[in-house]
Amino acid sequence: MKLSVLGATGQTGQFLVKQALDQGHVVTALVRNAAKLPLEHQNLKVVETDIFSANQLSAHFQGQDAILSCLGFPYKIFSAISGYTDSMKAITAAARLCQVKCIITMTSWYTAPKSGQNAPASVRFLLLPLIRSVLTNMHQMENYLKEECGDLDWTVVRPPGLQNAPASDKEFLTHEGYFVPDSNGYPVTNVVARGDVARFMLSLLDRNEWIQKGVSMCTVLKD
Repeated sequence: MKLSVLGATGQTGQFLVKQALDQGHVVTALVRNAAKLPLEHQNLKVVETDIFSANQLSAHFQGQDAILSCLGFPYKIFSAISGYTDSMKAITAAARLCQVKCIITMTSWYTAPKSGQNAPASVRFLLLPLIRSVLTNMHQMENYLKEECGDLDWTVVRPPGLQNAPASDKEFLTHEGYFVPDSNGYPVTNVVARGDVARFMLSLLDRNEWIQKGVSMCTVLKD
């Protein structure tokens, strides 16, 4: 497939680009700073562009089969952020111009208000308040896709805390909600390897059960 990848210079994005190339896909990495993606491959094109400009993005979405976004934006403690919604509005506008229907994007567990009530205390009382601005804007982006993008085949992938580790061969656990629960309704884990998030996102190119849905994911814990 021909894939456009946004957020390709980030840690998860780099795993995704490398795996996509290993699988034989042709990748266009749309980045803010090409120097941050030190990777060369005959099937990789790295382009600097404005991720908030539908006009600029549409120049690179033409002829693509799917758009995958690993974009991330830093949290702010005393103010809101809007990078997730602003970038997604540009992405969807450009996708429509170029007739690309498949969009796979990454957010996080616990984006919805109060969805982290069963999380461990350290997550509930320390981490979630710290990154609330990020989670709030992620949730706004998810709602934008649900409410205004019924014409596109989008999927929101929600992972837990990200470990900078390569992909494993572990089985995926999934749940249509804001975290993956165990049999008692508590989160089955707190972390997942970035490489496994990339592996899961790429697996969605060949599956359709999560189209126009948000899916929380992690991997099976091994003894």
